[in-house]
Amino acid sequence: MKRKLLLLLIVVAAASLFVAVVKVYAQQPNPTPSDDAVLAVAKKLYCPVCPNTPLDVCETKACQDWRAQIRDELAAGWSEQKILDYFVAQYGERVLAEPQRSGFSSLVWVLPVLAVLLGIVIIWQVLKSWRSDHSKPVPISSSLGQVSPEAIARIERELKEME
Repeated sequence: MKRKLLLLLIVVAAASLFVAVVKVYAQQPNPTPSDDAVLAVAKKLYCPVCPNTPLDVCETKACQDWRAQIRDELAAGWSEQKILDYFVAQYGERVLAEPQRSGFSSLVWVLPVLAVLLGIVIIWQVLKSWRSDHSKPVPISSSLGQVSPEAIARIERELKEME
């Protein structure tokens, strides 16, 4: 009986220790972020060295180093916005794939919308003017019915020559 009790106590202690280790491990942040997490941040940045090349697809050594830096910063617990702010502070706003929506750069977001609205208004005005122009009756000149016989003969001659 004592043996069974001792064995039961060992099993309960081992289970408790296992649960405590699993709980502590689950609460710790992932020391190495996934490639998807790194590329999600890198996709929002452009390579400062290569013109018009997103950081997530650029294969230069510098970009590989920057992706490694993003991985380290994510492992250290940095937020995505903090990483973006860091790169902007280091290399300027030109590294951002999407301009910030503040100040003068907000025109990048507003102007296309205004251009589309202006285009719609212009098209509407043109269609409206076309419709109003065609709804008015066209006056028929009375001189059209008075064609000289020489002109009719000349037209008939030219038509016969064309055949």
